[in-house]
Amino acid sequence: MGKHEFQTEVNQLLHLLIHSLYSHKEIFLRELISNASDAIDKFKYATITEERFKQVSWSPRIDLRFTEGDHRILEIEDNGVGMSEADLIENLGTIAKSGTKNFVAQLSGDAKKDSNLIGQFGVGFYSAFMVASKVEVQSRKAGEEQAFQWSSDGTGGYELETISKESQGTLIRLYLNEEGNEYGNRWQLEQLVKKYSNHIAFPIFLHYEKTEYGKDGAPDTKTPTVDQINSANAIWTRAKSELSQEDYTEFYKSVSHGMDEPLFWSHVKAEGTLEYTTLLFVPKTAPFDLYHANFQPGVKLYVKRVFITDDDKELLPTWLRFVRGVIDSQDLPLNVSREILQQNKVMKNIRSATVKKLIAEFSRIKTEEPDTWQSFIAAFNRPLKEGLYQDHDNRDAIAELVQFHSSKESGLTGFTEYVSRMQPEQKAIYYITGGTESVLRNSPLLEAYNKKGIEVLIAADDIDEIVIQGYGKYKDHELKAVNRADAGEDLKTETDEVAAKEAAPVIERVKKALADMVKDVKASSRLLESPACVVTDDTDPTFQMQAMMRSMGRESDLPAIKPILELNPNHPLIVGLKDASDATVDDTAHVLLAQSLLLEGAEIPDRVDFVKRLNRLLG
Repeated sequence: MGKHEFQTEVNQLLHLLIHSLYSHKEIFLRELISNASDAIDKFKYATITEERFKQVSWSPRIDLRFTEGDHRILEIEDNGVGMSEADLIENLGTIAKSGTKNFVAQLSGDAKKDSNLIGQFGVGFYSAFMVASKVEVQSRKAGEEQAFQWSSDGTGGYELETISKESQGTLIRLYLNEEGNEYGNRWQLEQLVKKYSNHIAFPIFLHYEKTEYGKDGAPDTKTPTVDQINSANAIWTRAKSELSQEDYTEFYKSVSHGMDEPLFWSHVKAEGTLEYTTLLFVPKTAPFDLYHANFQPGVKLYVKRVFITDDDKELLPTWLRFVRGVIDSQDLPLNVSREILQQNKVMKNIRSATVKKLIAEFSRIKTEEPDTWQSFIAAFNRPLKEGLYQDHDNRDAIAELVQFHSSKESGLTGFTEYVSRMQPEQKAIYYITGGTESVLRNSPLLEAYNKKGIEVLIAADDIDEIVIQGYGKYKDHELKAVNRADAGEDLKTETDEVAAKEAAPVIERVKKALADMVKDVKASSRLLESPACVVTDDTDPTFQMQAMMRSMGRESDLPAIKPILELNPNHPLIVGLKDASDATVDDTAHVLLAQSLLLEGAEIPDRVDFVKRLNRLLG
């Protein structure tokens, strides 16, 4: 009881909300009504699954009350599950999820940038402080006798005290400030509820005083009146023909807690062996926690319109974690637990069918809506690649969607498009990994491919190497990394064979100079302008894979790996080594190895030694 300090992250968030986001202040009502709806959802589930609540006589509802005048007050009350003292501290005084902490850590003080970021995140309960100088929360948890009041002016802390409250649930009382005074009237509240919360599946009642007029037309009496102001009809249960784009957009804003419109959506009602409905949205921008291990799932599960969970990462595979919306099943048992849910055959079938439907929708967008496709792939190409690696049941369909940069094409391209441009005699799909797009595009490994007009996919994402290796083959075409030793064999010609024989003495001298620093030294058929390059043996992890393993603390799992040095037998520097002294060959060999490793983003064995040898050669 008594005074408490906000967690530091809460103070940061409140400061930003109060000072930077007035242009979005009307969403406070949407957020508070959504919280009330969630609380009712949770108690409705408890009346089905917990014996002590099964006989409770209960009609779910949300009530709005307001006072007019100079000092306006707005109340939002629900009869949901309610909160205990510990719940109030955890939910209203602390940002409990580390993902939210990560979000707060990204706030910069740039109001415009932070406003966009907060639009992706959603502002929840704290949005109340955009319109209120003081907020009181009175709550009594279902099944408990004691009620509590939480109150704060949003400037640094809050107070807790015990109170009396006749019924379970939560009442939020907002003492409206100058920014919020406009919401203390019937017309504004009705408009906002219809705009943002019409789909809420429970009735929302507005309490107000209805003015009666006398015979002379003047106001006579005021009668207390209560009207239901929302349709209380879950949007996903309605036919698509009944719904407008605005209906879908406002529902998306509610489930995503954002302010922007969705990129596109998929609304499916399945009937037959399984009966279920899905309404799933793809955002325009990636959720801020998309690449956090503790990301917040964006899909809610209902059974016969009864809310079950919104915190289950198994509802969709992790590569689809950017999707927002609802799944409502008619066949799952209402008392299904999260543990049972993960093993439930019905849920597995719904999940499988839903994933296939989403992939089909992505494919349709790619074919029919190129502008939307470009926006989608810009935001979610990487998660698609994760799916190519993880989702064995759908990997061939996902392979038609993933995109890469290319040595021949501007923009992004896919496997299908690559195959359509292949040389007549070409059998493999070539790709290069190991750095940024600009570094890879200028790699000496591409020189011969570029000259012969053979396209190479520029796989610059840090996960591309493991993804492509894991996939291995697109239809009848093997996927070959150009920084592997065997890829160079595909380029070899009779001229290369002759050049290799002529350079054999130099290659032997370089191999002797490098001794056990390399696995081998060979004549290259892939270099035209550069004197040397390094590649890895087909059975060894590449340089990028080695770096990834080290970053994961798995260096002990790495065997002693040595690169293969390839020399360009036609390059003047290599030709000149034929008559050079042993000392010059020794220094040149070490410098060529070091610079080739640097180009591949690998560590050189001894930087001091490299500089000394380079200085000797320059001298």
